[in-house]
Amino acid sequence: MNNINYLPGLKPGEKATVKELRTSGSMRRRLLDIGLIEDTQVECVGRSPGGDPSAFLIRGAVIAIRSEDCADVLVSTC
Repeated sequence: MNNINYLPGLKPGEKATVKELRTSGSMRRRLLDIGLIEDTQVECVGRSPGGDPSAFLIRGAVIAIRSEDCADVLVSTC
């Protein structure tokens, strides 16, 4: 069963599929540029000791993203 969640809600080791970007402007462009497009699989590979940012495996690259920057990325977990 699929659960709808937001990207910052993923725990380390969890995988999800991007369903929608609910952001606009330059942040939307940046997220699209790093590969967060619809149906892309992402995996949370870790969090910093303070809890923010989190590291995500996106299309073969590990990218750290702050929670506030990816708060509007809707994902579906398995």
